[in-house]
Amino acid sequence: MSRSESPCLSICIARLKATASAEHFAIWVLKAPYPGGYVHHDCMWPADLSQTWYAWQQLFSLESIPLPVAATQPATVIPAIPLASAGQTSSYSARLMQQLGLSLWQWLFAGIIQNSFAQSRGIAIGQDKPLRLRLEIRDPELIALPWEIMQPQAGQPAISLNQQLLFSRTVSDVDPLPNRNPAQSLNILLVLGEDALSSVGGQQNRLQLQQEAAALAQILEQCPQADITGEDTFSVPCQVDTLIQPTPAELIERLENGNYNIFFYAGHGVPAPAGGQLLLRPGTTLSGTELAQVLVSSRVTLAVFNACWGAQSDRYNHAPSPRSSLAEVLIHHGVPAVLAMRDSIADQEALSFIQAFAQALAERMPIDRAAAIARQQLLTLYKFNQPAWTLPVLYMHPEFHGELIEPVDEVCTELPKNSTTWIGQSMPGAFLRPVGTLDKVWPIRGGLMRVGRLWENDLVIQERWVSQRHAEIFCRDTASNGYPSPCYFLRDFSRYGTLILLPAGWQKIHHQEVPLQSGVQLKFGSSQGQTWDFVIDSPQSSIQT
Repeated sequence: MSRSESPCLSICIARLKATASAEHFAIWVLKAPYPGGYVHHDCMWPADLSQTWYAWQQLFSLESIPLPVAATQPATVIPAIPLASAGQTSSYSARLMQQLGLSLWQWLFAGIIQNSFAQSRGIAIGQDKPLRLRLEIRDPELIALPWEIMQPQAGQPAISLNQQLLFSRTVSDVDPLPNRNPAQSLNILLVLGEDALSSVGGQQNRLQLQQEAAALAQILEQCPQADITGEDTFSVPCQVDTLIQPTPAELIERLENGNYNIFFYAGHGVPAPAGGQLLLRPGTTLSGTELAQVLVSSRVTLAVFNACWGAQSDRYNHAPSPRSSLAEVLIHHGVPAVLAMRDSIADQEALSFIQAFAQALAERMPIDRAAAIARQQLLTLYKFNQPAWTLPVLYMHPEFHGELIEPVDEVCTELPKNSTTWIGQSMPGAFLRPVGTLDKVWPIRGGLMRVGRLWENDLVIQERWVSQRHAEIFCRDTASNGYPSPCYFLRDFSRYGTLILLPAGWQKIHHQEVPLQSGVQLKFGSSQGQTWDFVIDSPQSSIQT
């Protein structure tokens, strides 16, 4: 587990097909931070929840979506509910927003599911970390509901606004994620597709798109200069490249030849099978499945869509098609994170969200926390009783922990080259290489190498006897301890130890710290493992610091 990784509780919802009632659902835990958290709960879909959802759509949605349970008769009026403070009055829209949020929470976290959530939340609090809460919805009828507005009690924040409950949706039927290291900057490909006026064509419209692209790029590139937390967060630079109404070939070529970790699309999209259709330019579309292939091969980490219905399923004969939304299709193919809109969003609302979202990412926040902060910005600007803050929907791959940029607490401490600390000193360069090879070496940069099975290590060894965080090799100034100054050491943290070949034979080092001489051989975890040469460079190739 990464040192920044938070405990995760993943919950799944599915309709029971074997029962006679269409209102019968199963809710169970797919992942929990403790063994007893894997629980299962069967329940009925309540009629009053469908009624509240129907009333919510009448007020907030541009397009009516059928009820999750077709047999339920909708009601156009819902009873008022008490607010956090006695005697407080509120608009009908605020009461309706709150009632649907409370009703969804009470239905999902009923019975034993609530116990698993409470225990998982306690574990996260004990570790002083937020709890990642992920929701997988396998029944396509329930995808359209705004689960992001769930709240446990009146007066408490909605689940997608709470930075101690990092909420996202997920899909378990996915292609695996390859190992990837966190990026050092935000490298964004900004694509502007067909807009509302593009069907009539003309130079004036293209000029407007160019102006819009320039303005949006400026907003994104200025994000690292701001500080939304008031803390020293070591913000990272942001580079934005733009494409205006590209052909599919132009878009694919740019993605394949660039080094982007964020794909951003602004324009129109429509629900359709295979992940919907992005309207790149008049008469030219790109399906979600086609886009997924190139995003995965280009190793894009985050895809953001300012397009209508990106998180909605396609419908056929008034019924939603499973796994047909753009967001689901991209996650299914192996894109780590996708942020799309559940419904139509106004341009100014989208810009407000995007600016706060990119700013939080530039400050090294995980993607799900950045989404919560940006959603809070929408809530502040457009109020609780307006739908703007409910529209962004974040999907995350079940193997992805949300780190687009290396977190602050894992940033390597580096000594400036002009520092007086090492004046007159030189740090000898060193490296590890597999025995019998000369062309494959892993240099020890900055006097420190972390070895283990997790991708975050400097040397990743995928052998089953190697611990996730197995050992460190580091350089220390040891003149006062009787060693040559400076000297390399190995420190073992592992379960099975590290083997060092000495004149008397292989010696096991377990939870110890020992000096290393150039030319010594190492094995991590088992005598059956790969043998590594540890080599200190000659003084002529020493690394000056």
